[in-house]
Amino acid sequence: MLRAKTAALTLAFVLLLATMSPVNSQQPLGDRPTPTGGRTRAAVRAMNGMIATSQPLASAAGLRILQQGGNAIDAAVAAAAVLCVVEPMMVSAGGDLFALVWNAKSKELKALNASGRSPQAATIDELKKRGIDRMPQHGIHTVTVPGAVDGWAKLLEKYGTMKLAQVLQPAIEYAERGFPVTDVIGHDWQVALNYKTHGDFAATFLPGGQPPAIGDIFKNKNLGRTLRLIAQKGPDVFYRGELAEKLVQFAQAEGGLHTLRDFANHTSNWIDPISTTYRGYTCYELPPNTQGLAALEMLNILEGYDLKALGHNSAEYLHLLIEAKKLAYADRARHISDPAFYQAPLEKLLSKEYAAQQRQKIDAAKVANTSANGPRGGEDTVYLTVVDKDHNAVSLIQSIFSAFGSGLVAGDTGIVLHNRGAGFSFDPASPNKLDGNKRPFHTLIPAMVFKDGQPWLTYGVMGGDMQAQGHVQVLLNLIDFGMDVQRAGEAPRFRHFESGVALESAIGPDVRKALEAKGHKLTTAPGTFGGYQAILLDPLTGALAGGSDVRKDGCALGW
Repeated sequence: MLRAKTAALTLAFVLLLATMSPVNSQQPLGDRPTPTGGRTRAAVRAMNGMIATSQPLASAAGLRILQQGGNAIDAAVAAAAVLCVVEPMMVSAGGDLFALVWNAKSKELKALNASGRSPQAATIDELKKRGIDRMPQHGIHTVTVPGAVDGWAKLLEKYGTMKLAQVLQPAIEYAERGFPVTDVIGHDWQVALNYKTHGDFAATFLPGGQPPAIGDIFKNKNLGRTLRLIAQKGPDVFYRGELAEKLVQFAQAEGGLHTLRDFANHTSNWIDPISTTYRGYTCYELPPNTQGLAALEMLNILEGYDLKALGHNSAEYLHLLIEAKKLAYADRARHISDPAFYQAPLEKLLSKEYAAQQRQKIDAAKVANTSANGPRGGEDTVYLTVVDKDHNAVSLIQSIFSAFGSGLVAGDTGIVLHNRGAGFSFDPASPNKLDGNKRPFHTLIPAMVFKDGQPWLTYGVMGGDMQAQGHVQVLLNLIDFGMDVQRAGEAPRFRHFESGVALESAIGPDVRKALEAKGHKLTTAPGTFGGYQAILLDPLTGALAGGSDVRKDGCALGW
């Protein structure tokens, strides 16, 4: 038994080394190193289980759970918790979570919405009374009740085989004993200087008054104690017990409207995903209050074109994707809201007939004059996916919205509070307007793709409003252009903003000139092209193939 475990661990480290690639920290984030067009990694292949995350220690923690006999759900929660420790500008126990889960035994696909709601007293009028005339981007009034901790518990309760205390152990160890800061995360940590005047934040994330350097050992012992408390007492301690009291006391001291009742009333919801078909594949996303419909509408529009004949990342190809994105995101801006307050016409928006009408609005020779993007922000997110030996699969995304969220750490808890409430609108006519006990517009979308009724791909592309347009680009790379699961994520990407189009550097000058000739305004936006993780399930052999984005520090690991 010991020899078998040693062999498995050795293989895991070999796979880790095979998937790691050197990163030049002088290159702009989001444009290094693959967008030069060269290949930097091979897909990871295994039979017994696989995990892909944005940080190697999180991938290793999930692999450890799989090797200890846990299933994909156990491993996903363990990795999600580790990411809260090792990638703190992106994710926290003070954030939100969404997931898709495929249960191989029952042949059931379910979605979990573990996003939180605003305080009951939070309204546009109430904030106006406090001298606030637009939705803040940071600070206590952007903090909705965090849903991640309840999400972890709900995942384990319905589908897991291990206890919360078991799967939180790796995260507790890294929080208490420390971990070396990795390259991309070390660069991202610099934004912490924006919050150096807040005492609890600075004491937690600016040791010695500065962000830790790449390679420094960082500890968050307060967070370690908090995670131990959650492990011992379960999620109730976060929503109804000692931690809830600390969080509410802190929020009220900051001028927030939060109450113990707001925390006690929090619930996560198991829901059905939404879907469409694309060239014989069934693509699943999350419904509102998040943006899955935008990715599906883009696919429906693009299905009517022979994209392969246009050539990958040609000007003609990119033009169609950008124009489809603009149409889908106009619907995104109009219709994403809490379904308890507004019911989006999803059946219409996701129909092939509607896509055909939308397609007629695209001129292959020139850009459309207008577009509506909807809420911006929410770049700071982690995505992970796990498939176990039985082919249970999890696609999970977790976030604190902006870099270090609200910029607030709740006292001695070590928890960064997210600023997801910044996604609300201050327009009283908007379906997404700020109201009490309401979920805001979200960008978080885990995805899965099925072929012949079985999971074929579980994947995501983190990065705010890049997510839906990123989902489409990597899926077309796989289906239309036959790329493998690693190359599909490495290929250079575009990102469309209302202000223009940003292109990664491997998209050459001839394509750029041709896009400008069609009327596209090109812009420079380094570090905005998202981060991809994916696992592909071979329907013939049962083998797993993992891909991990070189734009991030992470890796895929299998055994």
